[in-house]
Amino acid sequence: MIDEQTEKRQGSFWRELPILLGVAILVAVLVRAFVLQTFYIPSPSMQHTLELWDRVLVNKLVYDFREPRRGEIIVFKAPAVWQSGTEGEDFIKRVIGQPGDKVECCDPQHRLMINGTSLDEPYVYVESDGTRNQVASRNFTITVPTGRLWVMGDHREASGDSLQHYNDSSATDEAGKINEATVPIDSVVGRAFTIFWPVNRATWLSVPDEFEVIPDAGQ
Repeated sequence: MIDEQTEKRQGSFWRELPILLGVAILVAVLVRAFVLQTFYIPSPSMQHTLELWDRVLVNKLVYDFREPRRGEIIVFKAPAVWQSGTEGEDFIKRVIGQPGDKVECCDPQHRLMINGTSLDEPYVYVESDGTRNQVASRNFTITVPTGRLWVMGDHREASGDSLQHYNDSSATDEAGKINEATVPIDSVVGRAFTIFWPVNRATWLSVPDEFEVIPDAGQ
């Protein structure tokens, strides 16, 4: 009797196993599509916050409920003028300016200013000899358009970001240059919130405290 019950249980397990595997795969696909996704870092544009081949976990759900905020590290689909030939190319940068923000370079200490307030940026890349990247390669003053973001890499001198595309824009008017340089919010995939690999670099990617002093646009 015991052997018959054991055989029935084993038979039931093997019959249910394909269903369980199918459910697990479906859950994994849904999570990847709508909630979380992993990305690896293929370029030095965010050093030393993110190093080459770091792997990050991206929250794809958070911006369904709110817009990206200054200081957050985001993954986004590159605008057509930013792409190097790979259609649908993903970029990862830090949000510096939200819609309506006035972003300019620079104050007397050569710091970016946002809405008239200077921004200290401790994450900006420092060379092995202690030389720190300039926060911007030229003076500029822009206002971020509605529905768009001004983004920059932490390794400013090795980042194809908003400032580079503003400088390199072929547009004949200022509005066109700013449009080419900024990223549509609806192209944002999600927020990178942690490095999970390699294990010895695992850390949360929190918003630096320095952004707390920046006032909202118009204040």
